[in-house]
Amino acid sequence: MRNVESAIIFDCDGVLIDSERIASRVDAESLTTIGIKITAAALAHRFSGVSYRDMYAALEAETGIRLPDDYAARAHARVLAACDQEGAALAMPGIHALLDGLTGSRLCVASSSSPDWLRRTLGQTDLWQRFAPHVYSAVAVARGKPAPDLFLLAAARVGAAPVDCVVIEDSVAGVQAARAAGMRALGFCGGGHCQPGHDRRLLAEGAEAVFTHMDELAAALRRERP
Repeated sequence: MRNVESAIIFDCDGVLIDSERIASRVDAESLTTIGIKITAAALAHRFSGVSYRDMYAALEAETGIRLPDDYAARAHARVLAACDQEGAALAMPGIHALLDGLTGSRLCVASSSSPDWLRRTLGQTDLWQRFAPHVYSAVAVARGKPAPDLFLLAAARVGAAPVDCVVIEDSVAGVQAARAAGMRALGFCGGGHCQPGHDRRLLAEGAEAVFTHMDELAAALRRERP
């Protein structure tokens, strides 16, 4: 049995920073103005953890509405501006205290977000320096979550075997990706976008435990596995 993981891989949006609630709201408003009527709750439910590229492709295919060529860039700028307004408060409550207490494991970030987004949002919350240079974006792999590619890349870059990694995820796609990579997955349900029943969804996909506060994570990480 093991109690200490050689690598802890954190998702970013919805885990390190409480940004999914903002992104879902702003994107739902923007999509609705061009004819794709969808709510923030529906976006969060369906596409949390999925790259914007894959989300927009799915919505175009379903609705038959082609997004303007500059839509992704304009939507990204709106979301980023809304997140900027929160400053350091964008950090998930308790995340810094959690990281202060983690020793003996390599830490990294593996996110569907773009490199510029990660640098900017993690930088404004004083989290960038805690992980850099081990911050990995899905743009570096052929397939994003729920495929395992990104987590396997992160494990290789920090020199850890998949079996010795635990992933902290808030999304169904992320938990699926972790399990496909042969890694443990712990589900986080404390983000502002998480709806009732989200914990059950993560457990159903293979998360071995779920938590809603960062101070619960230390205990979850100590849980033994056979």
